[in-house]
Amino acid sequence: MLINQDAPVDACRLDPAAALFHSLSDPIRLKIVKRMAHGEVRVSDLTRELGLAQSTASMHVACLRDCGLVEGRSEGRSVHYSLSRPELMDMLAQAEILLAATGNAVSLCPNYGPDSITAPMIEEENAR
Repeated sequence: MLINQDAPVDACRLDPAAALFHSLSDPIRLKIVKRMAHGEVRVSDLTRELGLAQSTASMHVACLRDCGLVEGRSEGRSVHYSLSRPELMDMLAQAEILLAATGNAVSLCPNYGPDSITAPMIEEENAR
């Protein structure tokens, strides 16, 4: 386990955990993950269902795939994507419980909330 509450902070290898959370930090990627929780999906399905440009959907699916959260299955000329780890949905369910318990206080966070000074930088980074 990467994060062990009993280990000293120096002993924890937090970089992989930070990368995992960063890979899920974009609202579009979260929508894609939630859609994949209901079964396989093609990029063309995501463009239609989520109203995304093909390039945007492809970029976000590639990010999730590169992080090992999504896998593709070729069928003819199409690739059907699905979650590679069902534990991801368990983790997101726990995050929703935490958000409810804190009254969604994170949305008021001056560093990461929607009105934060870093919000435009995060949006710019996610656009790349």
